[in-house]
Amino acid sequence: MSGFAQTGEPGKKELLFLSLGGAGEIGMNLNLYGHAGAWLMVDLGITFGDDETPGIDVIMPDPTFIEERVDTLAGLVLTHAHEDHIGAVPYLWRRLRCPLYATPFTASILRRKLAEAGLEKEAPITEIPLSGRFDVGPFNIELITLTHSIPEPNACVIRTGAGTVMHTGDWKLDPDPRIGPSTDEAALIRAGEEGILAMVCDSTNVLVEGTSGSEGDVRAKLTEMIGKYDNRIVVACFASNVARLDSIAHAAAAHDRSVGLVGRSLWRFYDAAQENGYLTDIPRFLSPKEANLLPRDKVVLICTGSQGEPRAALSRIARNDHSDAALDPGDVVIFSSRVIPGNEKSIGRLQNRLTALGVDLLTTHEEKHIHVSGHPARDELAQMYQWVRPKIAVPVHGEERHMRAHAKLAQECQVPEAFFAPNGTVLKLAPGPAEIVDEVFSGRLALDGSRLISMGSSALRERRKMLHSGAAVVTVIVNQAGELQTDPQISTHGVFDLEDDYEIAESLIDSAAETVEDLPRPSRRDDDAIREAVRVAVRRKFRALCGKRPKVDIHLIRL
Repeated sequence: MSGFAQTGEPGKKELLFLSLGGAGEIGMNLNLYGHAGAWLMVDLGITFGDDETPGIDVIMPDPTFIEERVDTLAGLVLTHAHEDHIGAVPYLWRRLRCPLYATPFTASILRRKLAEAGLEKEAPITEIPLSGRFDVGPFNIELITLTHSIPEPNACVIRTGAGTVMHTGDWKLDPDPRIGPSTDEAALIRAGEEGILAMVCDSTNVLVEGTSGSEGDVRAKLTEMIGKYDNRIVVACFASNVARLDSIAHAAAAHDRSVGLVGRSLWRFYDAAQENGYLTDIPRFLSPKEANLLPRDKVVLICTGSQGEPRAALSRIARNDHSDAALDPGDVVIFSSRVIPGNEKSIGRLQNRLTALGVDLLTTHEEKHIHVSGHPARDELAQMYQWVRPKIAVPVHGEERHMRAHAKLAQECQVPEAFFAPNGTVLKLAPGPAEIVDEVFSGRLALDGSRLISMGSSALRERRKMLHSGAAVVTVIVNQAGELQTDPQISTHGVFDLEDDYEIAESLIDSAAETVEDLPRPSRRDDDAIREAVRVAVRRKFRALCGKRPKVDIHLIRL
């Protein structure tokens, strides 16, 4: 029997893998490796709320499992600076208080986040150079430089006394990344020759044939597109895609245009890039006010908000709600980004608003090379398996369909074993045959205002219910004997209009009154009995009259 199965802790000769986020979904990654009584965390990210999570902008993994074992948490290694890999650190670090390890660019971004949370002095970061090697508890870690849609993405070769794991993080094979070095193929091959027990690998684009494409191709296409238009041009992209900022700057300069940045996150990434020697060979980016002083055919604006985020720069411009940037008919917006699953509606709304302004839109539907993915397609995954040659494949960073397809592809690439291990699955990699040895709690936390609450909380369940069905409050006033002292009163939110639909209101009031009057006398003296009877009756009446079952609260006053 596994040592973990017996004690709940990794044995001296055991090597375990456990994901608490990012396996079975794309986003909010939290990976744990267990060995010799210690745990190593790799990445700690967030995802974002949508129409189904009203009032919730940020969602993250629930770290309860490792929080209960925090004395055994040796450290947190961050593979790169995307939100779904580092975004939860400012919210959860106080629960973990473990050492942080990151390469220089990721450290620059993380320091800004920690400063906003008041943690810059409490949560020190150990900077690791590119291709660095270091120890965290019983884990020896070597970083291998890869390519992705952000500077300094790293695979982690995690060496232990029980075997070696390759944790790829997010990656692709880009021969012309424009920013930073290309993938360190030689280091990957060396690791494979040394012997990799298991590879824990990105599954995002496993359903995409071929390769993901190169940033060099995007630069050429953007240069071509910018040269076709005479009016103001806006390019919407992810702020973290520093290579894309570089490509836009070069494409604009080729047509004698200056570039302005619109959106705070763009400026944060620009500053962090320059701190680490990136974006230093391009003209200075302009503020929106500076860009406004230039003729419309002499400027390109880079904006945040490619996913339709309502508070981002592009959405505000589309609503004519931005103080420093505006679009006129005939201007052009280029969406140099992919559609993140779940954002289709918000992006559609944004694009419709821009169209209503008379703006021309250019998306990947019209010109596919204005964006390339940062994740490996099938040919790239096959190449990685040829280099690394693991004995075990563990797909992560994908929904179930991605992970299962990835496991099948790994077997086609002659990997002896491939496991589907969604969040909460404790997978023993060594000693002996790999096997699932336990299932542990893996929930989600939501940032609700300034508080972290469980996504399963009654407050969020009720909020979702009110979003879809509305809410009503019925006030019932009775004496000590339980006799009505006046007609019940009703107020509703999002169900019907009390002024226009007064007949519905009267029927609901009558139903509440009749329910109280029909109760046996002993029940009328029981406050809970009155509340429950009226609540059930009013909900039934709502269903009959409106086809809705809103949340109904009863306010009982006993005189």
